[in-house]
Amino acid sequence: MSPGEIVNDLSLPVQIPESQQTAANVQHSALFSLSDKLIVTTGGGRGLGIALAAAILEAGGHVVCLDILKVPDTEQWATLQKIAKRSNLECSYRECDITNEETLEKIMDEIDKDAQRVGTQFYGVVACAGIQQKLLAVDYPQADFERIQRVNVTGTFLTAKHTARILIRNGVRGSIVLIASMSGQIANRGLSCSAYNTSKAAVQQMGRSLAQEWGQYGIRVNTLSPGYIRTAMTDELLAAAPELEKIWMAGALLGRLGAPEDFKAPAIFLLSAGSSFMTGADLRVDGGHCASA
Repeated sequence: MSPGEIVNDLSLPVQIPESQQTAANVQHSALFSLSDKLIVTTGGGRGLGIALAAAILEAGGHVVCLDILKVPDTEQWATLQKIAKRSNLECSYRECDITNEETLEKIMDEIDKDAQRVGTQFYGVVACAGIQQKLLAVDYPQADFERIQRVNVTGTFLTAKHTARILIRNGVRGSIVLIASMSGQIANRGLSCSAYNTSKAAVQQMGRSLAQEWGQYGIRVNTLSPGYIRTAMTDELLAAAPELEKIWMAGALLGRLGAPEDFKAPAIFLLSAGSSFMTGADLRVDGGHCASA
């Protein structure tokens, strides 16, 4: 072999020094596995939240869905239960107002105790709970503006806070995924929602800030920023203002709006070992809307 020659024999196994081994040094299938892990999903009563709960089950994880709804969407919950039963996984639902810290803390601690009792690791959360309101800024009542921030920002922070407390207490190097929005980076054409956009920009900055604080514990915090999604919430907006769909489709580089299922793989990526060297980042999945803005 001449000096400087590079030998690249792909038939030989690569030996990785122990000091360089990470969670990502596993087989491809394991990179996206949540086996033996329990994930909490807020906003898990319907729409995007329940779709991401299904993704967690499909990745081999157990899931607990929290939502302010007394009961989850009947049809979607029945589908979720079928997935769980087929894979012999736990899937449960708890009514919870994430802005009520005392109640949230109590429920999260109960979930952790239940996980330990059955030998499952409380591993992380997908903070998906959020609300929207379309209203001109000059007409926005203070109480409504504050309500949006309380749910979308304070509720998300409390969810992350109490997840991190459990992870630190248990010595678990877990993952926290905060659902933000491309609306945290742009002002949506044809849509007057200054309070919502403000809240999602705050969630993106929250993710970076928490990642900076909790990296020392091996806890990763990332945000996932969807584009337009056809959910019950956006359907209500489009019903009230049908012209919006035409405006949104003008920026849809892939020729369609998003569906909740489009965010299953990105969420699992952020939760799992496949993203083990990723924290404080925002993953935007918007069908190209921001690229064409």
